[in-house]
Amino acid sequence: MGKITETFERLQARGRKALIPFITAGDPDPALTVPLMHALVRAGADIIELGVPFSDPMADGPTIQRASERALARGVNLRQVLALVAAFRADDRQTPVVLMGYANPIEAMGIAAFAAAAGTAGVDGVLVVDYPPEESSELADALQRRALDPIFLLAPTSSDARITEVGALASGYIYYVSLKGVTGSAALDVAAVAARIPEIRARTGVPVGVGFGIRDAATAAAVAGVADAVVVGSRIIEEIEHSASGEACEKVFALLAGIRRGMDAAAVAAGGQEWVG
Repeated sequence: MGKITETFERLQARGRKALIPFITAGDPDPALTVPLMHALVRAGADIIELGVPFSDPMADGPTIQRASERALARGVNLRQVLALVAAFRADDRQTPVVLMGYANPIEAMGIAAFAAAAGTAGVDGVLVVDYPPEESSELADALQRRALDPIFLLAPTSSDARITEVGALASGYIYYVSLKGVTGSAALDVAAVAARIPEIRARTGVPVGVGFGIRDAATAAAVAGVADAVVVGSRIIEEIEHSASGEACEKVFALLAGIRRGMDAAAVAAGGQEWVG
């Protein structure tokens, strides 16, 4: 059993939901990525999604696009991202790390070589935005041979057949994109998410996380009431982008800790156990 599955089982036993923050590796500086990751864990992150910067991030809105541009300007590539994960693992061997990115850098490295390098670095799961399930069997097999979880996206427009395809390949969790469009766009309709999650669970056997449009503790708590995990990305990147030099870790910690408190207060009200950091 991988660390991601262990994390969800531990949380479920306590009546809690996973908090999954996203940051882009190398933004605003590679030297800050590992300290930011540790700050996220201290704030209550259960799993970290680490973005691999890419020059054409089609699913990402302007905020995360700018983060990729800043990281690429610093020369950050896939191998350097893996090195950052390995550096994080020197002090944290427990918190699952999921790489989130695009197919091109993986294919340039080679799928088998990437899976081996990711496993050695301490990665626990991989989400490739532009690999649909029908084109992902080679990657999923390579990852699972290294005990890594292939994680897939589903959207409000996903058909029943697509949900079934994803359910057959995915492990760790499924990332449900709550909005049509790119990251950071529009306002989230929790009622629409609540109506969709049971349809996904009926066809899959893994937890469902929800991302896109979650910007504050109240929304995170509402989503946690219907999903297994809450993913927060653009709002954290904004905090990094607007932080003065040397303040990013403190600002990100404060933001995520507030979201964690909101989620846990709702969980306690529903009969769960209070989180102790």
